[in-house]
Amino acid sequence: MKPERAHYFTFGMLQFICKIPGVKLFLKDLYTVQNKKLERTVFGIKFPNPVGLAAGFDKNAVAYNEMACLGFGFIEVGTVTPKGQPGNDKPRLFRLPKDEALINRMGFNNEGVEAMVARLRKEQPKVIIGGNIGKNKVTPNEESTSDYIICFNALFDYVDYFVVNVSSPNTPGLRALQEKEPLMDLLGQLQTINNAKPKPKPILLKIAPDLTNEQLDDVIEVVMATKLAGVVATNTTIDRSGLQTDTTAIGMGGLSGKPVTQRSTEVIKYIATKSNKAFPIIGVGGIHSAQDAIDKLNAGADLIQLYTGFIYEGPALPKKICKALL
Repeated sequence: MKPERAHYFTFGMLQFICKIPGVKLFLKDLYTVQNKKLERTVFGIKFPNPVGLAAGFDKNAVAYNEMACLGFGFIEVGTVTPKGQPGNDKPRLFRLPKDEALINRMGFNNEGVEAMVARLRKEQPKVIIGGNIGKNKVTPNEESTSDYIICFNALFDYVDYFVVNVSSPNTPGLRALQEKEPLMDLLGQLQTINNAKPKPKPILLKIAPDLTNEQLDDVIEVVMATKLAGVVATNTTIDRSGLQTDTTAIGMGGLSGKPVTQRSTEVIKYIATKSNKAFPIIGVGGIHSAQDAIDKLNAGADLIQLYTGFIYEGPALPKKICKALL
């Protein structure tokens, strides 16, 4: 089955079987590890365990409660944009089985923030929810802040924390927002709105693994200056070095999975060391085993997220990681 079709088919099946009485409870018993020792309090939120599902998996917030039954401590929905958009032309998701990797150039395909809000309002989340927000493809960079503000305000009452995505390689020009000046402006404006709320929510920044040490230094400076809650490290990479698969025919897109394991861990370690652990880090990128997760945590991550590893290793991966942590 084609990768994108397989993704939606699996999602549909999960939603279907979870409607059968007792199935959610059965899945929870099968896959969830409950233990006080797994609990983590990070940026003011108490997580039942440190293993989350990364953004991009449940883009439209359609199956967060079902996914929570598979042992995740938190679910990040999105990336969502103010208006719905179809994303890039298909095919746009590719499997690299030899490398245990994926390449995607989805392009923030989603139904828009209002559709997401309607779902979150209708079905109360039984799990901690992160809202990953982005800008529409047609919005020029100089006007992008308004897109992030629209998503932030719309989702504020329905998510537990926010992630600002300026690091996807699949929206033209988006990564330019990671530069110091535009980043300071964007995050500064979001924090001003956030701090005006009676109870501000944690805002994190998701960064690319392709940043240089100098750019990472800028990120640390911006996060500290804007008093952001933390960083999500890292998104997908545009680097293709060391792959066994010839990706010439595939073309552009972000690479995830095992080839990004080492680099994402390096970025986590660099940020944690250079900032003297001044803020929390969610580690994501190439976690295919319990050892990969432990390596991320040892490098300085406070929480971790799965995506490609979950696809390749199957639904027992969160449980394996939790058991290994215990």
